[in-house]
Formats: sequence, C-alpha cells, structure tokens
Amino acid sequence: MRALDWQQIEDELNQYGCAVVPALLAADACAALAAQYEESARFRSRVVMQRHGFGQGEYQYWAYPLPQPVAELRAALYPPLAAIANRWHASMGIDSRFPVAHGDFLARYHAAGQTRPTPLLLRYREGDYNCLHQDLYGEHVFPLQLAVLLSRPHEDFTGGEFVLTEQRPRMQSRLEVVPLAQGDAVLFPVAQRPVNGTRGSYRVNMRHGVSRLRSGLRHTLGIIFHDAS
Repeated sequence: MRALDWQQIEDELNQYGCAVVPALLAADACAALAAQYEESARFRSRVVMQRHGFGQGEYQYWAYPLPQPVAELRAALYPPLAAIANRWHASMGIDSRFPVAHGDFLARYHAAGQTRPTPLLLRYREGDYNCLHQDLYGEHVFPLQLAVLLSRPHEDFTGGEFVLTEQRPRMQSRLEVVPLAQGDAVLFPVAQRPVNGTRGSYRVNMRHGVSRLRSGLRHTLGIIFHDAS
C-alpha cells in the first residue's frame, strides 16, 4: 500500500469528520472484490436491509480468513488510525487506549467475546439506500472505520452518495456528502468524535448512510476494525 499523508488525514477528520483517500484500491482489485459477492462460501452471514428497517439493499460479512486485500488493509491502516483514536479518546476524556498492532487489538476484543469478523461487502441496486446508522457491534468499539467504493460512478451507477451527519449539542445536525470515485476510500467515525469548543473539547455524535441509488449497481467494501459479539 502506498504511503499516505496521515497528518492531512487527521486534520480532515478533526475539521470535517471524514477524510477521503483517493485511489486506495486499483480498478482491478475493486472488480475482484465486488465479484466475490456471488461466492457465498466466503461469507459468514447475509443481511437483507429492508427486513430489519436498515434501508433497502443487502450486504454480506466475510468469514475468517478474510480476503488478502481486506486483511492487508485492515492491518496496515490500523496503527496510524490507532494513534489518532488514542488522541481522540484523550481529548474526550475516555480512559481506554488502543495497542499499536491490530493483532493485539483483536486478541483483546476476542478475549472479551467479540470474535465474529465485521468487514463487509455491500450491494445496492436501483432504488436501494442505507439509513443513517452507527456500526457498533458490541461493547468494545474502535472509533474509526473505512468504506471503499468498488464501482464506477456515472458508469456502473448513478445516485448512491455517501452521507455523514453530525449532531452537536443544542444545534441542528450538520450534513456532509462525500463524492467518491472507484477505489477511493473514506475514513470516518463509527459513533463519536471530539470537537474543540470555547470550553475545551466535547463529543459529537456521527451517523452515516447512502442516498438512494438512481440506476445501476453499486458495490462497497466496508472495513470495521473491531469484531462483533
């Protein structure tokens, strides 16, 4: 994986609540991952969103062992994100800290009973959408996650924008629409992030979703760094 400007990424996360990483995956890698959606043996479970009130569309959670590109991204991105997460926890007055290596992080959470892998592959068809939500999966949560667009906007699909909302205390929600090209990734909070105010840092609640697909077929890779209980 190419070197990333982590200072810029952290600055954008702190300022906007998200950071885009252009061309994190090449087009052939995107197509190969999207094609796995039809290989049910690779996945531990499939969720049809409308059955649960999550929206419309569906997604599948990979089983262990994860596909090599997914496992490599999860392991490589975790250490710099853990450094950001530790600074966020300190800023929000949260005592827990995250180890440097993702393997050590998973071992800690697996010992606490969160053992089911959470990286997922999402599929949207015309009319599908994903309601605003948070990917928590258990008591123990890593505060940052990643989504990679695997399809080509305006060629494979139209619509289907990635959306973030931020709710600050005693204020109306702020909306962020994140344009992505194939292979682009967006880093964003799972549930909360710190914001600097006149009296120091305070927590804001974040949710994310996907707007209605106008046409075509859209696949997305989601990487959550904690596993599910």
